[in-house]
Amino acid sequence: MDISNRIDMLDYLRGFALMGIILVNIIPLLSVTPPEPGSLDASYWRVLYFFVEGRFYTIFTFLFGVGFYLFISRANAKGKNGYALFLRRILALFIFGLIHVQFQQGEALSIYAICSLFILPFYKANKIVNLVFGTTMLIVLSIFSNKIFMVVPLMLLGIAAGQFQVFERISHRLKMAVIFTSILFVLSGLGLIYQYQHLPVMTAANNLETQRFINIGITIGPVVSAFYIGVFILLLQIPIVRKVLSPLKSYGRTALTNYVSQTAFILLAGEIFDLSNRITYIQSFFLCVAIYIIQFIFTTLWLRFFRFGPFEWVWRMMTYLQVPPIRIKERG
Repeated sequence: MDISNRIDMLDYLRGFALMGIILVNIIPLLSVTPPEPGSLDASYWRVLYFFVEGRFYTIFTFLFGVGFYLFISRANAKGKNGYALFLRRILALFIFGLIHVQFQQGEALSIYAICSLFILPFYKANKIVNLVFGTTMLIVLSIFSNKIFMVVPLMLLGIAAGQFQVFERISHRLKMAVIFTSILFVLSGLGLIYQYQHLPVMTAANNLETQRFINIGITIGPVVSAFYIGVFILLLQIPIVRKVLSPLKSYGRTALTNYVSQTAFILLAGEIFDLSNRITYIQSFFLCVAIYIIQFIFTTLWLRFFRFGPFEWVWRMMTYLQVPPIRIKERG
């Protein structure tokens, strides 16, 4: 199998991003208790906000932009009205988001849908313009350390990546990928060193030092995220790594289902075991691992018999206004 296939690569990356997103989302969902100084929980808190927070949502948002471009392009290539289909697609996504936000206040689906309207005109813009404008906008807006501000430029960079056919041609551009990743390694290292210099002694949620540490992490997030993507792409060129990480492909292929069900599993576990305001940081990590296992098993088995994830099937049905065959043995 050639990993340069864009669908496989994007699915691997989406799965990778989802694994990081849940680690952060679980904290407010279960009101995880602040760690005691010097404890194992405090160490995990530092790892979480040093290597995870502000990193994986960035990857997920960027990939949404890539998918944005590919969806319209493929629809147009088939002689369909890509714009009309995409507008129905984001309307359906917005509806998913409206439901999801009732349970997860920090959910991203409705935000993605709204921001998609702003970047729709950029679909036909020159790829260099999209790359330069998206990069400039991201650098400026990242200063404010607000995730919502970064959504539009990240999506725009995703469109540019689609226009440059980055993921279709990656196997033929490995030397460039190595150079790109090496540069980002240096930039990420400098950014993380700067963030480390502001590492707080205490980790209370209302501590000003803590908030500054987190804000710096969000600001440098896109650079670290790009480094993660570069490393991950290079690792996937190794057959044994690709085989070991194969569950991520199924996990990412059903990204919508898994993203929403992450919230469901967290809240269900919180209700059954009365975890809200009682679970610690390290315990939240182990709960996430349990959810990983459940979702990996489910998605791997599900995709043996079905073409799409459950929510992906509904999303497709709402987009095309018809019921697509879902079982693999069906034709149509």
